[in-house]
Amino acid sequence: MTTGISAAPRRRSPARTFLPLAIAAWLILEIWLLTVVADVAGGLAVAALLAGGIVLGAVVIKRAGRRAFKNLADTFQQAQQGKQPAPQQPGQGNGLTMLAGLLLMMPGLLSDVAGLFLLLPPVRAWIGRRAARSLERKMASAPAGSFGDAFQQARIHYPDGKVVQGEVIREDRPEGPGGPGGGPDTGHRPPLTP
Repeated sequence: MTTGISAAPRRRSPARTFLPLAIAAWLILEIWLLTVVADVAGGLAVAALLAGGIVLGAVVIKRAGRRAFKNLADTFQQAQQGKQPAPQQPGQGNGLTMLAGLLLMMPGLLSDVAGLFLLLPPVRAWIGRRAARSLERKMASAPAGSFGDAFQQARIHYPDGKVVQGEVIREDRPEGPGGPGGGPDTGHRPPLTP
């Protein structure tokens, strides 16, 4: 009897193997660095560094959130006026800025350094480009019929950079007494508009 489930053993991804070890090593290194700085500069200096990181991270996250809300409101306003919103370049969004604020808020010196590096616009742009390319590769290599395949079909890119939005209509229901599809919703539906 076949159940549709593959009998081949699944290969465990390297990320699932090494990610917990990397997180544990990072935590141990953070604690060790905090004790070294506390020995050299004193416990009050470490407390001041941690408090400063929390305050700076909160400010960064708050500003990025306000900027994201303003961008969203501007996009809605442009859509209501019938204008096409300008596409955003990778690394220009607020996600990496919020990640920088979160890293600053985490207790530890390495996370603070990583958060400060993420606040630099060239670093954010580089990471954004790398993440976009990685996502494109993963979506392109996704098996047919998966979510990645649907994502690729929904966005049609032309060589001049324009993206055509569209709606897919499938009529794969069996013929019934009411015509194609056999259901009451076979009439014409207007396209979706913003």
